[in-house]
Amino acid sequence: MTNASDITGAEPRRFGTIAIVGRPNVGKSTLLNALVGARISITSHKAQTTRHRILGVRSVGAAQFAFVDTPGFQTRHQHALNRSMNRTVTAALAEVDLVIWVLEAGRLGAEDRTVLDLLPTDRPVIVVANKIDRVTPRERLFPWLAELGALRPFAEIVPMSANRAGDVERLLGIMVPHLPQGDWGYEEDALTDRSERFLAAEILREKLFRLTGDELPYTSTVVIEQFAQEGALRRIAAAIIVDRENHKAMVIGARGERLKRISTEARKDMETLFGSPVFLEVWVKTRSGWADDQAAVRAFGYED
Repeated sequence: MTNASDITGAEPRRFGTIAIVGRPNVGKSTLLNALVGARISITSHKAQTTRHRILGVRSVGAAQFAFVDTPGFQTRHQHALNRSMNRTVTAALAEVDLVIWVLEAGRLGAEDRTVLDLLPTDRPVIVVANKIDRVTPRERLFPWLAELGALRPFAEIVPMSANRAGDVERLLGIMVPHLPQGDWGYEEDALTDRSERFLAAEILREKLFRLTGDELPYTSTVVIEQFAQEGALRRIAAAIIVDRENHKAMVIGARGERLKRISTEARKDMETLFGSPVFLEVWVKTRSGWADDQAAVRAFGYED
């Protein structure tokens, strides 16, 4: 088995796009961030946090990986936002060289099988059995892995934890032989194809979800209304969009304390990512029914 550290510049260059797919909340974004080595995709315990196709780039030796993180495929709700997210998943699968199907180790439910039915049969699929550190006793995995292997001929089945650097390194090495030989698609130091404006909105949305917990419906979103650079300073004005007035009160909190904390934590993460100071202003606005309004879904930056 090849580890990423074994890849040398003497080998022919390889470049490929890899879709990371799975049902909601199996750790796709955590895995992307670990593979890229930077936090470019937001994470939270709330299902359906990822809503966009997010590309992350990693160059190791002679290989360059272009990872496409996708929303969790939606089977429960069919409003306009979820239909947009599902189209993002199916479009990504049609364009890649390799697929990583992420499962929660020891679990194979109906939603997982729905994703399985979408996987291409003409390209290699690597199964990542994530969160293996949560499975006890470990012997419980053996019959589950056998059941998984009987579903179809996968390129590899990799039990691992996305939080372990050694496991991530091993997965990179496993992927290398499945990448086509050819020139790289991005500069060696590239991390993502997304703009700073997009990343700022995602960081703020992550803090919104993390600090409101299950109180706030996942349909809340963030819109960047101003993004200007004045020397080293990024001046950002953002709106948190909620569906109802009582949701607005949840976000603001008593005496505005929750909104202040959301804004402060988001600003600190933006400054870390951008490497410069950020002046951030945040408002909360109500737009009833936006998640089932196709025009609003488009206006708020979600793919059609």
